[in-house]
Amino acid sequence: MYDYRRGGSVFGAFLLGGLVGAVLGLLFAPRSGKETRELIADKAEEYWGEGLEMYESGREKVVEVYSAGKEKVAESSEQLRSKIDEARERLQEQVAKSAEVGREKVSEVVPAVKEAVDKAAGAAKTGVDAVGSKAADTLDFVAKKAHGSEAPAATADAGGLLDEMGDAAPEA
Repeated sequence: MYDYRRGGSVFGAFLLGGLVGAVLGLLFAPRSGKETRELIADKAEEYWGEGLEMYESGREKVVEVYSAGKEKVAESSEQLRSKIDEARERLQEQVAKSAEVGREKVSEVVPAVKEAVDKAAGAAKTGVDAVGSKAADTLDFVAKKAHGSEAPAATADAGGLLDEMGDAAPEA
């Protein structure tokens, strides 16, 4: 029994029925066997010729479509290549312009930066020198007081010395 829920079984039954019908038609045909064979041979040649013509026209169409597609792909790839080259050139020009602008900006800023660094270095050196001399004075003062000389005046001198150190601090 056939399972009619599947389409493959129904189609197979249809083909089998068609084949059986064709065989029975040939067996019970009103023509003689020779006439039937000649008729079959003529029809086979006719269908073979039509099949060859269809094959050739299909092959020609495939070749035409392939050639047209190949040309279109070549044309599109050439256009894409030219667009990429143009974009690359524009990008290189922009990078070159940006680099030149950057160089100009740096060359404009370098003298001012150099001057500011020199000024800061000078101020730092002055500050370090002032702190060094005040530290030396303070150490001398502490050394004198440690040996016991001028004990009552030491407090007043130390306060004045600290005031002087605050006045000598470099301005930022």
